[in-house]
Amino acid sequence: MNVLLIDDHALFREGLALLLRPLAADLVVWEAGSCEQAFALLDERGAADLVLIDMGLPGMHGLQGIKTLRARWPASTVVALSSADDRDTVLRAVDAGAFGFIPKSASAAVLLAALQLILARGIYLPPSAFLGADLPRLVAGVVPSPAPSPAPAPVPASPALVMADGASPAGTAPAPANSRAPADLGLTPRQADVLYLILQGKPAKLIERELNLSASSVKAHTSAVLRALNVTTRTQAVVRAGQLGLRFS
Repeated sequence: MNVLLIDDHALFREGLALLLRPLAADLVVWEAGSCEQAFALLDERGAADLVLIDMGLPGMHGLQGIKTLRARWPASTVVALSSADDRDTVLRAVDAGAFGFIPKSASAAVLLAALQLILARGIYLPPSAFLGADLPRLVAGVVPSPAPSPAPAPVPASPALVMADGASPAGTAPAPANSRAPADLGLTPRQADVLYLILQGKPAKLIERELNLSASSVKAHTSAVLRALNVTTRTQAVVRAGQLGLRFS
């Protein structure tokens, strides 16, 4: 597995590289101090399996870096890192196309469990993306649900979106106790397929190709998905799916 670390602090990159060793026996870590260096490295070596990118980079900002990575190397799984974990920062990273957001204040156990979840085709967001009475004001249109009590659960092999604030070294992360399936929201199997790709950050054009649907069909299914989640944007859909503990089988 090839992992690219993009951070302007060499000491942080070196420490993170050591922490990532349990992820895979064949782990190879590439390092870059900026987006520009990272893009040159990827042009030379090809896409990385996993990219961890700091949001506060010099030169090109992390948000634009995420967008560029998703556009030029769509096969790479991109995860945002930041010393800030406020809701706005988390949601902007997700909106840019990140598959997850891990605060730099997270423990090594949380980091590994979050990455294992993401590599298992899930999306990891920190609790700050969900908790707090002012969430509806920050994410307009999301109808909040009570915060679920976390319970240990193994990192799933099936796609999942999980809110977590802790994990064990064995690779487990808390998940909402009362998770739901798309069918529980009244979604058809095709609408569930569209929602799954939306949660992966796929644009409409790519959803059309992957599901062999017309543009009008994808638009109609997307509208149905947003109505079912009672939200108005894709970013809100990610947050709402996390609140519901939405799982795909």
